[in-house]
Amino acid sequence: SQPWPGPPPQPEILAPTLPRETWASKYEFLLSCLGYCVGLGNVWRFPYLCYRNGGGVFLIPYFIMLLVTGLPLFLMELSLGQYGAAGPITVWKCCPLLKGVGVAMLIVSSLVSLYYNVIMAWAFYYLGSSFQSPLPWSCDAPWNAEICKVVVTWRGCVLQNASGTTGWVSASEVFWNEQVLGVTHSSGLEDPGPVQWPLALCLLAAWILAFLCMLKGIRSSGKVVYFTATFPYLVILILIIRGATLEGSLNGVRFYLSSDWSRLQSAQVWSDAASQIFYSLGIGFGGLISMASYNKFDNNVIRDTLVIAIGNCCTSFFAGFAIFSVLGHMAWRKQVPVGSVAASGPGLAFVAYPEALSLLPGSPFWSILFFLMLLTLGVDTLFGNIEGITTAILDEFPALRDWRRKTAFLAVLCISFYLLGLLLVTQGGIFWFTLIDTYSTGFGLIIVTLIMCLGIAFCYGINQFCQDIVDMICRCPPWCSHMLGYFKVCWAFFTPCLLLFTLIYTFLDMYGVPLRYGTYEYPAWGTSLGVCIGVLTCLQIPLWAAVALCRESGTLSDRFQKATQPLHSWRTATARDVAGDVIDVPFTITLTSSD
Repeated sequence: SQPWPGPPPQPEILAPTLPRETWASKYEFLLSCLGYCVGLGNVWRFPYLCYRNGGGVFLIPYFIMLLVTGLPLFLMELSLGQYGAAGPITVWKCCPLLKGVGVAMLIVSSLVSLYYNVIMAWAFYYLGSSFQSPLPWSCDAPWNAEICKVVVTWRGCVLQNASGTTGWVSASEVFWNEQVLGVTHSSGLEDPGPVQWPLALCLLAAWILAFLCMLKGIRSSGKVVYFTATFPYLVILILIIRGATLEGSLNGVRFYLSSDWSRLQSAQVWSDAASQIFYSLGIGFGGLISMASYNKFDNNVIRDTLVIAIGNCCTSFFAGFAIFSVLGHMAWRKQVPVGSVAASGPGLAFVAYPEALSLLPGSPFWSILFFLMLLTLGVDTLFGNIEGITTAILDEFPALRDWRRKTAFLAVLCISFYLLGLLLVTQGGIFWFTLIDTYSTGFGLIIVTLIMCLGIAFCYGINQFCQDIVDMICRCPPWCSHMLGYFKVCWAFFTPCLLLFTLIYTFLDMYGVPLRYGTYEYPAWGTSLGVCIGVLTCLQIPLWAAVALCRESGTLSDRFQKATQPLHSWRTATARDVAGDVIDVPFTITLTSSD
């Protein structure tokens, strides 16, 4: 054998740290992941996309994108986290060159957590308002008498907004714009105005709730999900049953599922299907990697991937019946087409659907149920995002795992997010909310996920990655082996190609259609600021790659090769037993001399 060229490599010295927690049972992990994936987008975005893109026909590209993009990427993140038992930054010891992918995930999760809890604040506000009878946004409320008098005649009322234009709006929209947001007193991004203090208090309550639920890590959040992950299904079932008894509900369901086969020829339909799968599964945020890192080593990640991903998509589909059956009844009551009352995003959750609920007998009860459902949906998704942030930082700084230090860190994190989030609950906060929402999970997130997929496939090695999965599953059943062969093809070719297609279409859509909120068109500086948010996320990848290359020695080619090799501390399958405990395996190097 040849002599060792130079001094032997030094194994990485790891300081003793507190042991990592593990899930008390596999059901806690499954419910946590399902709750993380089944979020507000399943209720307020998927049904809208379904009717806009050809009704039932949209399910064809939706499930194709699930098979080719959603399942492979979901399995990749779960496998990375479980095999490495580390968060989204530390897990890249498998390929130090790509550590920037983990840092980028941390930035994305932070931005999403910043504005996502504002939605929780809105839900808290509406939940508190739902205990009034009549509901404050209904026509039965005395202060809406003048509005609803015009609504009866003209199906709307004339409002003079800040820009001096007029439009036809309902009492529910007046309540949303004036009472909740106060947006009618703001002219745009440059005019945020004062803080809406009722919303600020609701935002404080949302962050206190998040802090208390995350206080003991997965030991506390793992118990909370038994309620928060299952309660939305009970509410959806109740709303479907109630909606089926309403006059005009079939028109809403027919509108939801009406098929327009010509829409399959549109690239936008396929792009919408890819983006919905991408965002609803929580891919690229780091939350999946973090939650999987607390699994036992021999957990069957392929089975979990199929259960969670398919369960999430089925939830989206069935939630559409609960939404459109009630909207169909509202359209029947107002004698207008269903399409005129359908909406997406906050417009559905806080304007259209509350208005529809206000028309039902016992409307406060149904409103309380609905906003409790929104709260539980949002809490689970927020758990995943915060878990991604805390796990990433605690793994990089293990000294913070001490209970007192962790509590102080979590308190500082929640307080910081609350103070930053106050901008989003000002009178012009909705403009900033829309800007951050659009660009924090836009092209930057797709690029991060694309680099992750290519890095694992071609830097870490797709064969090695598949072998890691087999090592974890141990007794790999035949169907798992067949699935792995399918996933290998997707990781190497189909998934990157579809991500690239989605990225190109995102760029075309971003530069072809200016960003708007209602009638307000964002100024050039606002759009540029949003682009900078996405670029900031992407810059982490080359920045940390350069750091990894600088830490190595030799030519650029040698440095690149070394930076793509796993560190000695990367946990191999032989370094953990099936119970998830670390086994002390010595690292040895045999040297020979050229005698």
